[in-house]
Amino acid sequence: MLIFRQLFDQQSSTYTYLLGDTDLREAVLIDPVFEQVRRDAALIDELGLRLLYTIDTHVHADHVTGAWLLRRRVGSRIAISATSGAEGADRYLQDGERCEFGSRHLTVRATPGHTGGCISLVLDDRSMAFTGDCLLIRGTGRTDFQSGDSRALFRAVHERIFTLPDNCLLYPAHDYRGLSVTSVGEEKRFNPRLGGSLCEDDFAGYMTNLRLPHPRQLDVAVPANLKCGLAPIDPTRKAEPDWAPLTYTFAGIWEIHPQWLEEHRDAVQLVDVREPDEFEGPLGRIHDARLISLGQLGEQAAQLTHDRPIVTVCRAGGRSAQATVILRAAGFEQVANLAGGMLRWHAEGRAVDNASD
Repeated sequence: MLIFRQLFDQQSSTYTYLLGDTDLREAVLIDPVFEQVRRDAALIDELGLRLLYTIDTHVHADHVTGAWLLRRRVGSRIAISATSGAEGADRYLQDGERCEFGSRHLTVRATPGHTGGCISLVLDDRSMAFTGDCLLIRGTGRTDFQSGDSRALFRAVHERIFTLPDNCLLYPAHDYRGLSVTSVGEEKRFNPRLGGSLCEDDFAGYMTNLRLPHPRQLDVAVPANLKCGLAPIDPTRKAEPDWAPLTYTFAGIWEIHPQWLEEHRDAVQLVDVREPDEFEGPLGRIHDARLISLGQLGEQAAQLTHDRPIVTVCRAGGRSAQATVILRAAGFEQVANLAGGMLRWHAEGRAVDNASD
């Protein structure tokens, strides 16, 4: 069976797609975003997948790819079109080539026009295709820079995408209106730029008169993406926490494991966000934990200090995860949730105060 996830970056309105094989647990990631690498790696880890490839559909101008950073983090290989002009990839894809993951594969279809090196990726059973910036939902990618060519784009869509089955689902690299998926049949009928009876001259005239401003990230994104995202300079990016071996979850929460906490208890402030009756209840409490119920945490956060990291704890780890969000909003940067809460702490036989047998 196929694992499929559609992910979204709000800043650049970019869709990233994860496809995995349930049997062999191998996966590929299409059009990753640099700022979302932590999120994507967490999802891949939680689903128990091994990322074989990141595939960029083209050299993006509106965001920096996460390909290089994912290669460094999880050991995936970088794949991009052989005509992209990018340096530093592990695999340069040709038209018709297969990119395999487990027993499944994507077939590369050259779809130039938005840029000279655009590709689309078609799933083996032709039930879905990933069109990058070539074909958008009721739109297309622009053609006014990076070797763009409106006539080449028109032909690419009609010859390489519209020849797929009408019920083939199409997933673009971007959408700016909250739309997530379309189909070949829909776009052939309703795309206002090149659907219906519109001809190549109609499309070329339409694209010539778009007069769009250049993407805001153009001067940063294109040079970085021509090196597959190699070490882009981003002064606003926060470093990975280094005060403890933390795990980042797909839910966006930093977690800490019980063993480290037990061994370094004096190095942190431990905040228990359960209710008072739970704090005195059968699960007990971790020694020196400070009780601040979740409903009171926003008001009482000022009682905590910034000189030591904070670890939050509750019964099972749900309320304490929300507590980390509250504390970060209050200006505390070194915050982590105790994974599994007191249930896991108790199940592992770790020391507690005031617990019932």
